[in-house]
Amino acid sequence: MRYPSSHTDAGAKSALTDEYARAISDLKTVINGLSDEALCQIVDHETKDEDCRSIQTILSHVVRAGYGYAIAVRKWKGEALDYHDRQPLPTAADYAAALDAVMAYNELLFLDYPDLHLEEHNPNAKINVTWGQRYDVEQLFEHAIVHILRHRRQIEGFLRRMGI
Repeated sequence: MRYPSSHTDAGAKSALTDEYARAISDLKTVINGLSDEALCQIVDHETKDEDCRSIQTILSHVVRAGYGYAIAVRKWKGEALDYHDRQPLPTAADYAAALDAVMAYNELLFLDYPDLHLEEHNPNAKINVTWGQRYDVEQLFEHAIVHILRHRRQIEGFLRRMGI
């Protein structure tokens, strides 16, 4: 999505959303055509992280987190919102659609707040996120991009372990 030049940080916002969309697209390519059985298969029996046992649990985590970044910013801006619960989905196609919805939700944030500043140098004015860190908008979206990349890589490892 391109933002009008009248928007503050329009080029940086476009770069963030373009790279976010690319990360989502790459993840969707990895899961494209994955069988329902492979999606749900427990691959890591030893992890204590419930979000990392199967491709399904990873993708449920990625979708939930994807909404969570925009919700954190909206809450910081004063909106009264709740974070989404994990929603296991039955097919890879359902996750692809959910990832598209996540992308649209995150783009909507920048449309709803056209004057949203990306950088915040005052540590006391940064966004407090649920895992205890403090970010400005740019840092949070950079984290969101890398989050998808890390889990895409994890899923690729699972697929190798599964022989797919």
